[in-house]
Amino acid sequence: MDFAMPQGSDDSGQDLISGGHLVAKALKAEGVDVIYTLCGGHIIDIYDGCVDEGIDVVDVRHEQVAAHAADGYARITGKPGCAVVTAGPGTTDAVTGVANAFRAESPMLLIGGQGAHSQHKMGSLQDLPHVDMLTPITKFAATVPDTARAADMVSMAFRECFNGAPGPSFLEIPRDVLDAKVPVDAARIPAAGRYRASTRSPGDPEAVERLADLLVHAEKPAVLLGSQVWTSRATDAAVEFVRGLNVPAYMNGAGRGTLPPGDPHHFQLSRRYAFANADVIVVVGTPFDFRMGYGRRLSPTASVVQIDLDYRTVGKNRDVDLGIVGDPGLILRSVTEAASGRLGNGAVQRKAWLEELRTAEQTALYKRLPSLRSDASPIHPYRLVGEINDFLTEDSVYIGDGGDIVTFSGQVVQPKSPGHWMDPGPLGTLGVGIPFVLAAKQARPDKEVVALFGDGAFSLTGWDFETLVRYDLPFVGIVGNNSSMNQIRYGQAQKYGPARERVGNTLGDVPYDRFARMLGGYGEEVRDPAEIAPALRRARDSGKPSLINVWIDPDAYAPGTMNQTMYK
Repeated sequence: MDFAMPQGSDDSGQDLISGGHLVAKALKAEGVDVIYTLCGGHIIDIYDGCVDEGIDVVDVRHEQVAAHAADGYARITGKPGCAVVTAGPGTTDAVTGVANAFRAESPMLLIGGQGAHSQHKMGSLQDLPHVDMLTPITKFAATVPDTARAADMVSMAFRECFNGAPGPSFLEIPRDVLDAKVPVDAARIPAAGRYRASTRSPGDPEAVERLADLLVHAEKPAVLLGSQVWTSRATDAAVEFVRGLNVPAYMNGAGRGTLPPGDPHHFQLSRRYAFANADVIVVVGTPFDFRMGYGRRLSPTASVVQIDLDYRTVGKNRDVDLGIVGDPGLILRSVTEAASGRLGNGAVQRKAWLEELRTAEQTALYKRLPSLRSDASPIHPYRLVGEINDFLTEDSVYIGDGGDIVTFSGQVVQPKSPGHWMDPGPLGTLGVGIPFVLAAKQARPDKEVVALFGDGAFSLTGWDFETLVRYDLPFVGIVGNNSSMNQIRYGQAQKYGPARERVGNTLGDVPYDRFARMLGGYGEEVRDPAEIAPALRRARDSGKPSLINVWIDPDAYAPGTMNQTMYK
């Protein structure tokens, strides 16, 4: 470490360094180049350290945005994100972002301020039991007990972020610990690349051979590539697996884009049919949660194999015939090699199965074509998401933030490249859109960012549109505006009838295009479906943060909304 410019020295001439500067050095060692924050008196020494270390300090208007942005930064870069917030309400405001990262398996560190140790239990400003509150939704939560331990504790938190499946950690740092200075020689400052081990486990070799054998003899296999495929940067291995063994692939979460649209092994609309008729189903990096019907949507006669980074996920909610814990990329590559070494890997015999699925795919597409091409006004949501899909390029990162409208988009929008799809994840958190845009555009300024918001979702964190204007981060934003929390409205209509379907879920007719213009961005209103594509192009050409306010039909519901188990 370079200490050519110490903060000062004590009476004996020893170089001194503060807790905040130790934290910044530890962040730098981890490769963190930006922190997301909302200022507070407890945490400003971290800012001072970040300035010295060349770490950008990005200030937002709400701590939830800071936490979501740290989550988004981790997803887009593969490095851990970091949010720094003040004590008390600053930390509690960030809890939702941490919880979302926890369910989405996203590695991030939240640093929260705390009252001074010397004022412990005295009722200091913004004092709360942060560690107790954050422990259930983090992989590691602790208080930094001493200034000399600040960098060490940061590295410890990052280690835990990558233990098994990734996730968030939390550190609180009392104000006197953060501001105090200690001799440089007394502080433990872990060196970059030398304080945590590789977490890439290749899985049990015997289990890998068993999976290869299952696939070689399978006539109708299918694979689901989930978020861990992107988290572990296993795209190449997954592509080699499906092509080498001729296996149809379905993708969800951050796994979308693993295969490009049009690839002969890329399937989307026939998943239910495939899972009902397959003889071997390989689920990679996706838990058997509500998105999978808790495992009940898989054929009871199929051999089910689950590959996951986390031992606790395998076999949860549904029995499996084979479970393999480890890095998805290493495992898939090993399976491909093991199967390819056989005299015949079964690839040729699966040609008819792929043709059968392609027919099911086309049947599902033709069924919704009238809605995708609808000229109705208010605009049908399928028409909107179809236009967005056509608008995306190879370099477009797509972000979905909403309920019913994003459910529509999940069936239609197909990212062209891996790592180009972002949604909240299984917590279903509304409000991630603007923070994810902030993180994605800062981390990858070379990429176009396209974000679709429900009008309810945008309202939660929309004021940070101004942050995007302030930092000159252009993106193409679309608000699917039906003046409703429509996913909930559907459920109420089903449970209580049309007379009570509008209780607590109806929003005002807000012109979000004017909101964008008021804050210095580009805004446009669309009521005619023929104007969607031209409006998107004008937003792209504006070079500004933008919002295209599209009025959509409030009485059209996504099939995924209508099939949700909570409404049954």
